[in-house]
Amino acid sequence: MKKGVHPESYRTVVFKDMSNGYSFLSRSTAASKETVKWEDGNEYPVIKLEISNTSHPFYTGKNVLVDTAGRIDKFKKRYEKKVK
Repeated sequence: MKKGVHPESYRTVVFKDMSNGYSFLSRSTAASKETVKWEDGNEYPVIKLEISNTSHPFYTGKNVLVDTAGRIDKFKKRYEKKVK
């Protein structure tokens, strides 16, 4: 591998899936102002995710659409008018 390509400032953070509340501990360089107390008693920065492997339809086998800010409804209304 080339030297100096990858960042050196990895730190332990908690990733939290906001759609189902699942959290896991990993390493990242992403910045976060929020912290959370983890199961081991230590406080770690928390990175909020909209979707993770525990809620993604590909991994769960369920065909569930995550509607963010009514995007699906807006799409349906827009193209419903053209069909009529």
